[in-house]
Amino acid sequence: MRKTWRADEFDLLSPSVMRRWSSFLKEEGDRRWFPNLLGIEVEELRRDYARLRMPWSNDLNQSGGLMHGGAIATLIDTAVVPAIGTAYPDDRPFSTIEMSVRYTQPVRKEDLVAEGWVLRRGKRVVFCEVEVRTAAGVTVATGDLIYVVGSPPAPAS
Repeated sequence: MRKTWRADEFDLLSPSVMRRWSSFLKEEGDRRWFPNLLGIEVEELRRDYARLRMPWSNDLNQSGGLMHGGAIATLIDTAVVPAIGTAYPDDRPFSTIEMSVRYTQPVRKEDLVAEGWVLRRGKRVVFCEVEVRTAAGVTVATGDLIYVVGSPPAPAS
């Protein structure tokens, strides 16, 4: 069982990048994203790294009383978004092109914490890993993801 977080392996964010990403997953007015429906929250952001929490809710269960795998997969996919985006000085479009999830333990009535980090960056493709644990530190799932990153938007004329 892994009890320590990987955050110390990654550089702190500059104040400008931290400001840009400080509103990630925060609802503003009528703006609400799918991860908000699952209660996913940011715990820590660093360059190429993010740690997110998904509080347990009965709404996340499947009929057998265990947390639904789709909720865990959403946490995995969401965890790498700021890990990828914090390395760019500007906003860029990017999206998942491949995701592999391995469920290793069932989850019953426990919050989950996901750590996502970048393994390698190409010009347009980014490779990431995620580890999901209960708040008590038991690993329940891992994921490998590949994202494609687009160019920054053209300046408005």
